[in-house]
Amino acid sequence: MEREKRSQSVTFDSSVFTVKIFVHKQLNKSRSPVHIHTAVEYTLLVTLYVLQVSRKDFEGFKNLFHRFLQVKGPSIEWIKIQRPPEDSIQPYDKIAGRGLPNSVADCLNKLVVVKLNGGLGTSMGCKGPKSLISVRNENTFLDLTVQQIEHLNKTYNTNVPLVLMNSFNTDEDTKKILQKYTHHRVKIHTFNQSRYPRVDKESLLPVSTDLSMSGQSAEGWYPPGHGDIYASFYNSGLLDQLIAQGKEYIFVSNIDNLGATVDLHILHHLVNQPNGKRCEFIMEVTDKTRADVKGGTLIQYEGKLRLLEIAQVPKAHVDEFKSVSKFKIFNTNNLWISLAAIKRLREQQAMDLEIIVNPKTLDGGQNVVQLETAVGAAIKCFDNALGINVPRSRFLPVKTTSDLLLVMSNLYSLDAGSLTMSPKREFPSTPHVKLGSSFTKVQEYLTRFESIPDMLELDHLTVSGDVTLGKNVSLKGTVIIIANHGDRIDIPAGSMLENKIVSGNLRIMDH
Repeated sequence: MEREKRSQSVTFDSSVFTVKIFVHKQLNKSRSPVHIHTAVEYTLLVTLYVLQVSRKDFEGFKNLFHRFLQVKGPSIEWIKIQRPPEDSIQPYDKIAGRGLPNSVADCLNKLVVVKLNGGLGTSMGCKGPKSLISVRNENTFLDLTVQQIEHLNKTYNTNVPLVLMNSFNTDEDTKKILQKYTHHRVKIHTFNQSRYPRVDKESLLPVSTDLSMSGQSAEGWYPPGHGDIYASFYNSGLLDQLIAQGKEYIFVSNIDNLGATVDLHILHHLVNQPNGKRCEFIMEVTDKTRADVKGGTLIQYEGKLRLLEIAQVPKAHVDEFKSVSKFKIFNTNNLWISLAAIKRLREQQAMDLEIIVNPKTLDGGQNVVQLETAVGAAIKCFDNALGINVPRSRFLPVKTTSDLLLVMSNLYSLDAGSLTMSPKREFPSTPHVKLGSSFTKVQEYLTRFESIPDMLELDHLTVSGDVTLGKNVSLKGTVIIIANHGDRIDIPAGSMLENKIVSGNLRIMDH
């Protein structure tokens, strides 16, 4: 290591160790990947050593960063992309057509449910873990998940555990809440995904000079995407613990996808392969609509089933990638994976996931990048991987208050933690809902609806501006409500709007 090429100062404080590394100007001039890699590695090594932080986190980031520097050009050659073989993506109806075995409990006792719980509710104006936002009858995402698994365990007399992959952002708050489930029939485990440093976009050096999670230092660190599950799960020791208990598969999904419940038909297909081949990885995909054109899709590439994300697509082919006719399905991020295979691949260091470069701008205006990976990208590493084209009902994510309005409405009924589409709805698809910026934050959204409207016959809803809706409003067909700047629209209680455009200023005065 060329220490003469850098000057360094290490300052010790009684309560906090701060490590400041100043890289010599020649390093920035050279821009050599080797020098840059050495500088970052050296900076982190000193910091982590002094602060006694996980060596495994450091090794993980070092490997990811090293691969990032070596990558030249796109990770795929467009000309090599092929359609997946017909038998590599099975229709759900065919899987369900096999029926269920008498020993459903035997299948369930081999299963672990894993929920990706690293996200915050900031995009919906909430503090803390997103999983703790109330979404239906005052039940949170986590409440509904626990109810679903408890119902399975009671119904089949099984012991399906729940595992939460937290991040440093969500771990403390989540663990406090878990006490409320002590008497539920669900064993809950947690582990934390890694904590990696954001790097400056220009110098490619770490932004933070210490590991504090308060003040400006907190901005210097991030959880590196859900692809980190393989390393963190393995490093936590929980993977080996579950294997020792006789568990064989995990069902992984985002905790905000309310459609991602345990499907017994898919589990049976996984545990009892009809062709005798040991399937190690199943990805649930569903038909793409125009709302899903950016979603990752499955392709055949160099003889392997592979996930293709829009970030990997050369600019000249982005429109082709978005084509609903050419790429007809997308990844729901509902995944069924062999525990033994994860252990084998980790120990063989055989997971080489594509790097997602995620640019960010910090509060102070500094441009940084964070290096991430996606859990579904590992499909190429597993033996006999399979896609199953599932009904759209298994993909019901709640990312915005527009999504929240759908799941809170009478479009769905709630039973044992699971949402099912009302049989009174004539169409299997959900309405297209677009709520404006006045509805972005959950608290403000709730004040604008005295009660959730009847939406059983709704096709499309757009609401923009200062709009409120009274109790027992019914919406049918296409409804557009737009209050221009300075105007306000109050939809009276009991109103029925069918194929209506409401604009201008409509105010209901109290008498």
